[in-house]
Amino acid sequence: MPFEKDREDLIEGRNAVIEALRAGRGIDKIYIARGDTDKTLGHIASKARDAGIVVVSADRRKLDAMSATGAHQGVVAVASVREYCGLDDILAAAEAAGEAPFVILCDEISDPRNFGAILRAAECAGAHGVVIPKRRSAGLTGVVDKASAGAAEHVRVARVPNLSAAIRELKERGLWIFGSAVRAERSLWEADFTGPLGLVIGSEGEGMGRLVAEQCDFLVTIPMRGHINSLNAATAAGVLMYEVLRQRGGAAGSSTVGGGEYHRE
Repeated sequence: MPFEKDREDLIEGRNAVIEALRAGRGIDKIYIARGDTDKTLGHIASKARDAGIVVVSADRRKLDAMSATGAHQGVVAVASVREYCGLDDILAAAEAAGEAPFVILCDEISDPRNFGAILRAAECAGAHGVVIPKRRSAGLTGVVDKASAGAAEHVRVARVPNLSAAIRELKERGLWIFGSAVRAERSLWEADFTGPLGLVIGSEGEGMGRLVAEQCDFLVTIPMRGHINSLNAATAAGVLMYEVLRQRGGAAGSSTVGGGEYHRE
C-alpha cells in the first residue's frame, strides 16, 4: 500500500526529526536508511532509543516512497499529529514571558515551503504564535516541518475558521494590526512595532484579501530599490519580523507589555 504524500504524522529530514525529539513530540517510530554511517543519523537513533522510540533500519527505496519532500536525508519519523492551539494560548505565552504580544497572521499562504519558511522566521524572531485560516492554507504537514528546519515543532500555530474574525478578536484584546502591502504609504521603517501587534502576511500571488486588509490598522511597505517590486511571501515575512525584533531590542524578553507609540483603549 503506498504512503499518502504530505501526511501530518510524518516528519522527514535530520533537523526536523532532531527538533521533534528535542520538543518532546510523540513519535511512534523512526526509519533510518540502512547502511548509512552518518554521525547525525547515529545521534538521532541514539536519542530515539533513549526515549523508548522504535528505530527501524529501512531500505532507501522505502524512505523515498514515504517522503513527500524528496529530501528525507535518510530519516523519516512517524509521529502523533500536531495539535493546533487557540488564540488564548498565544496571548498567554506572551503574558507569561512579560512581553507585548507579537502574532503572525498568514492570509492564505498555500505553498507549504513558504509556510515552513515563515514558521522558521517566526521562531527565530521570537513571535509568540502564528495564526492561519482553516481553508486555502498550508497546515502542519511533513513538507512544512521539513521546510521550517524543525522550527514548526516549537511554534504555536492556531487554525481559525475565519481570519478576519480572528483579527477583530485580537484588536478587541489590545493588539494593533499591521498589514504588508506593496502600495502602502508608510514604510516599515516608519512604523512603531514595539507595542502589542499582529502582523499580516498576504498570500503568494494576491497578497492580502480585501476583507483582511480592511481590518488592518496600518499598512506598511518594504522599500524596494531594484527592478522587481515585490518579495516572495516568506522573504517579506522575514524582513518584517526582523524589523519588529530590531525595534524591540533584538533580544528575547526585551520588549515589555504596554510599549509603543499607539495605545488601543
